[in-house]
Amino acid sequence: MIRRVVVTGIGIITAHGIGRKENWAKIKSGVSSIKRITSFDSSKYRGKTGGEASQFSTTILNKLKGKRLDRASHLLIHTTREALADANIIDAVKDIPILLSVGTTLGGMLSGEIFHKKVIKRGLNRAKVSQVFDYLAHYQAIHLFKELELKGDFLVFSNACASGTDAIGHAFNSIRYGDYDVAICGGYDTMNEFSFAGFNSLMAITPSLCKPFDKNREGLVLGEGAGILILEELEHAIRRNAHILGEIAGYGASSDACHMTSPEPSGKCAAIAIQKALKDAGYPEIDYINAHGTGTKYNDIMETNAIMMVFGNKAKEIPVSSIKPMIGHLLGGAGAVEAIVSLLSILYKTLIPNINYKTPDPECALNIATEAMGYNIKTILSNSFGFGGSNASIIIKDFLWKN
Repeated sequence: MIRRVVVTGIGIITAHGIGRKENWAKIKSGVSSIKRITSFDSSKYRGKTGGEASQFSTTILNKLKGKRLDRASHLLIHTTREALADANIIDAVKDIPILLSVGTTLGGMLSGEIFHKKVIKRGLNRAKVSQVFDYLAHYQAIHLFKELELKGDFLVFSNACASGTDAIGHAFNSIRYGDYDVAICGGYDTMNEFSFAGFNSLMAITPSLCKPFDKNREGLVLGEGAGILILEELEHAIRRNAHILGEIAGYGASSDACHMTSPEPSGKCAAIAIQKALKDAGYPEIDYINAHGTGTKYNDIMETNAIMMVFGNKAKEIPVSSIKPMIGHLLGGAGAVEAIVSLLSILYKTLIPNINYKTPDPECALNIATEAMGYNIKTILSNSFGFGGSNASIIIKDFLWKN
């Protein structure tokens, strides 16, 4: 028997701030939190701005060991605590088997960068080798399990920019098919110079504003943060009188392996992920598409092609927007944060603006939403397409007692 999966809690940290209230207030208003990078000297790079989560401090953990954790672990632990508290399950979580399914592109890359700089400055013999361990992508999940004393399993996805969406999709399927009743899922990534330099070397970082689907777009802007969702089997949520925020209805993924950094141009492989998600959800009517929308030339054309391929002429009617110009591209955290924003836009019946969009591109002939407005959103398609051809899409919908 296939079970229904609902969302009962969310936790979010972005350049907009910490928590649902602050993030939603700025997102619905189309505010940009993109500023000059402060965590390292960006003056030598093509792009100099980013979406740093500057309001987030890494001294917030209560336990002394928390002071020695890397920034990525702090982001993951804080948003998980926030999500568990939002779901009103934080006190019970130690007593139930739980799945942790998270995505990250960089893991503890920042720790590796710090270690590398110390080796250069002091020599290998004087650097702390223990810092290298946090470089591993699964160590943040280990720290979370220890910090919250969880019981169950954890799985870490590192499928580039699709990581967070894949993590949600795996948690969704694990609950739907009876492996777990509760899952913590989402994604996270930190700002660091190593990845910033890499994206700059690819000429993927914009020297100006990030403008998804605009004819004059010049590239993406990086961000940092985390998004965590608490998923539950519907009957489990009802039994404990949980407040249900929405429902995950479908998930689809595909891989094209066309190029290490460029998308498969026709969009046919991304279209497969979208089509799978729609089929999984029973082909619902889509009211809004939360696009991957990076603002790079080829990604936006590819995503347009994929949407047109799946929806045909109707693609020009469905509102489409990307939140990346406001908070930056969170890499492994992008899909998770965008899933949360999708939930909020359903809850508050508000269309999210694609800011900085001025000049239509004939190659991206979609219905780009340029202003926030009240809109009867019931079902959303959220896309995540990563380097190397990792594609993932999820369907999020308003919760109704009747499926």
